[in-house]
Parts: sequence; C-alpha cells; structure tokens
Amino acid sequence: MRGIQISQYLQSSAHVGQLSPVHLADPLPKEDQYLIAIRASATNFFDILQLQGKYQHQPPLPWISGSEFSGYVLKTPSKGTPKYKVGDRVFGASQGSYATRICASETLLHKIPDGWSYEDAAGLYVTVPTSYAALKLRANLKEGEWVLVHAGAGGVGLAAIQLAKALGAKVIATAGSKDKLSICKSFGADYGIIYRERSWTQEVLKLTGGRGVDVIYDPVGLVDLSMKCINWNGRILVVGFAAGTIERVALNRVLLKNISLVGIHWGAYSKFEPEMIDGVWQGIFDLIEQGKFKPTVYGRRFEGLENVGIALKALSERETWGKVVVSVPEEEEQSKL
Repeated sequence: MRGIQISQYLQSSAHVGQLSPVHLADPLPKEDQYLIAIRASATNFFDILQLQGKYQHQPPLPWISGSEFSGYVLKTPSKGTPKYKVGDRVFGASQGSYATRICASETLLHKIPDGWSYEDAAGLYVTVPTSYAALKLRANLKEGEWVLVHAGAGGVGLAAIQLAKALGAKVIATAGSKDKLSICKSFGADYGIIYRERSWTQEVLKLTGGRGVDVIYDPVGLVDLSMKCINWNGRILVVGFAAGTIERVALNRVLLKNISLVGIHWGAYSKFEPEMIDGVWQGIFDLIEQGKFKPTVYGRRFEGLENVGIALKALSERETWGKVVVSVPEEEEQSKL
C-alpha cells in the first residue's frame, strides 16, 4: 500500500506541505478488525498538531498520519459475526487514514448513508457527533432558542449550524470574512457576523432584542468575550481552542448571569459513557434521512495522497471552509483480492 509515514516530527505547521506518500507493507488486521480500502480521507487540525508531536495522543514513531476516512471493506474479522460484508461502503476513524488501506474495529465504523459519496462521508466521524452531542446532550438545546456558532464556516461549525437548525433553533454564525459568512448562510444560519469587528457582541445583542443568545458553540476560544452577549441561564459549549490560546475566564460573569460553562469531549464517551454513542449516531442518521443534514465538503478537490500536505496547509492557513477532504484513487492490486 501507500501512505504518509512519519519518522520524525515536523518543526512547524509550515512544513506540512512537504508531506509525501511512500510504499509500505499492507496492514495486517487483528481477528476483530476489518481491512478497509480507503477512497477518501478527511483532514483535521489535530492531525497538524500530531505531526508536530503536540497532540495528546502520539503513536510511537514511525506511524501513519491521519484519522478520518471512508472506503469499502476488503476483509472482515475472523472472530465473531461481522456486521459488514466485503464490498460494503463504510466510514470511520482510526490512526493511519492518509493511506490506501487501514485496519479498524467494528465500533469505529458506520455504513455510508445512501446517496453520499466517499468524499461526502469521509468527514462525518469526528465533527458531526461532536456538534450533535454538544447541542443535544450537553446544552440541552430547545426549540426556539438562540444559538451563536463561532467559526461557523469550519467543519464543526457548519455541522453545528445545520444541527441547531434541525433542532429548531435560531442561529447566528460568526466568521472571519463576508465570503465565509455566505457559506454559513448557505448551510442554514439565519444571521452572520464578522467576529474580527469590535462591535460583534453588540450586534448579537441587537439581533436578539437585547436578551442575548441562549447557547454559544465555541471551538475557537472566545468564551470571555461571548459572556457579554449571553442570556440569563445561558450555556457556553467549550469545544476547542482553534485560536491557539486556552482562556482565563472572569468567573464573576458566570455567577451574575447564571451561566453554565459546558465542556464537550466526544472522543471520551467511548470510555466514560459508551451507552450514549448509539443514540447520537441514530439521531444523526435520522436527520440525514430526513434531508436536514447535508455534506460539508470544501469545494476545492484534492486528488491523491500526494496532495495531503497541500490540503493540510490550506486548512492550517484558514483558506478553507467545511471539511477538507482528499480523494484516494482506486489501487489496481485491490481488484485482485
């Protein structure tokens, strides 16, 4: 197979464009794993951190980069009764998705929704359940409430916008440019605000008639400023720190407005609350079937593993929107299995 193998950490994110695939031995699945032929891989900011040795999960060198993928089943587990059969189209996440093949256990896989392409499904596994669990489980979002989604044009942002609208909320999205606000509105945002303008919190208050928003979805690190435009009993979802700084918050505001600061770590549900996972995915698949959630794939096409570095560079420089996906062409030897 071919893959992006890492034998030493990159000195900075500026070097991601230099990544290139190499020929490697095919992975050998364990008795409870599937062997998947990858047809598309999605990029994530945490991939860039991992490439620099800065992520909380660092495999021992050398390792294959990437996490999210979609493809089809080449081999099923030798143990137990497999849920999927050879040829089934699946998506999931496992270490090593920037490659042509990957091994993954059944708990890390789902069937690709009808009508979705490999590219559409490649970025479903991480961002969408994060946003769904945040809004539905952690914030307990109610119909008619106001939601402010920061970095609305990003992967988790566009997922959050669609899910909030599907749950009956009124959505204000923030982004860094008018073009990205247009993207947010095309995915359902009712209003858009450029967060680089000093008056953005006042704009939020104006749009909500002075009351402020009920739920704030923050993958950036804008909690402190956001407390200026949150309603009484408001909930702030701490999703991530894309701005690069972990904030220090004025807790007196939390007290005075009865604010709840709510963390969401979707990846940890498999350890602490595995019983919640199936319900989240069922909720997502129901919305897809109802036509209330559509793919969020960035418009530019990245073809082949040779372009993984270019895709990651575009992501790191904030040139993109939605999920940046790399298509992985069919390999000739796969048809011989």
